Amino acid sequence: MLMYPQINPVALQLGPLAIHWYGLTYLAAFALFYFLGTRRLRHEPFRSLHTFDFMKAGGTASWSRKDVEDILFLGVMGVIVGGRLGYCLFYKPGYYLTHPLEILFVWQGGMSFHGGFLGVMAAMLWFARSRARPFWQVMDFVAPCVPTGLAAGRVGNFINGELWGRFSSPDLPWGMVFPQSGSMLPRHPSQIYQFLLEGLLLFVIVWLYARKERKTGQVAAVFCAGYGVMRFVAEFFREPDDFLGLQALSLSQGQWLSLPMIAFGIGLWLWAARQPVRASTAG
Repeated sequence: MLMYPQINPVALQLGPLAIHWYGLTYLAAFALFYFLGTRRLRHEPFRSLHTFDFMKAGGTASWSRKDVEDILFLGVMGVIVGGRLGYCLFYKPGYYLTHPLEILFVWQGGMSFHGGFLGVMAAMLWFARSRARPFWQVMDFVAPCVPTGLAAGRVGNFINGELWGRFSSPDLPWGMVFPQSGSMLPRHPSQIYQFLLEGLLLFVIVWLYARKERKTGQVAAVFCAGYGVMRFVAEFFREPDDFLGLQALSLSQGQWLSLPMIAFGIGLWLWAARQPVRASTAG
């Protein structure tokens, strides 16, 4: 049985300015996205994409570092806005309906991955239309670069000592006591489970799958279904939010929100598999 190390959430204090570890993990997530995005440019079809359809539509056919930078900026906006609105709507709609101004109080915490996912999709839809590119091609580009950012976020959760797991067997070697949970009984370090599952493992699966050119939409589909499965499994070990508890069929809110992602990912992959291969020539 391990004891949570009580890490100071403030990484650096410069007078009145406090730099938090959680903020640094967000910066790490964005840096990893940019690094992987520039590597993604070497994969097909992005390396040699140059199609008549794009040129006919007046868009820029070739992909460049500028695209990665623009996608990162829009993605950050989508994560922040979508993540915050998703938390307010999915987890505490009643409270924020009566306290609407507090939706803006992002420093108080409260972000939802599922809301952030929808926010990023909206941002990528805008990017795709502005560049005259197929939406699912843009999502295929983005998908393999996301899981490492999720992993960084789970590190931040662990440093903050939040989102701890459910009670574990006292015999579990890595069972951990989180005193801030109000109990001295060992729990599953679910932040680490999520770091390993929806972070590292999902990254390996999607990145390797994306290295070979696939039908448009299939890489995004694997990410969507893969995240849903990883999150669904991890939720069995994560303590449900105290203001929600377990819901129908003894599933958590996170599990219910993951089920549509799994179904959508499977459906998208099957739909993409039936689509004809788009003709392209190297430019």
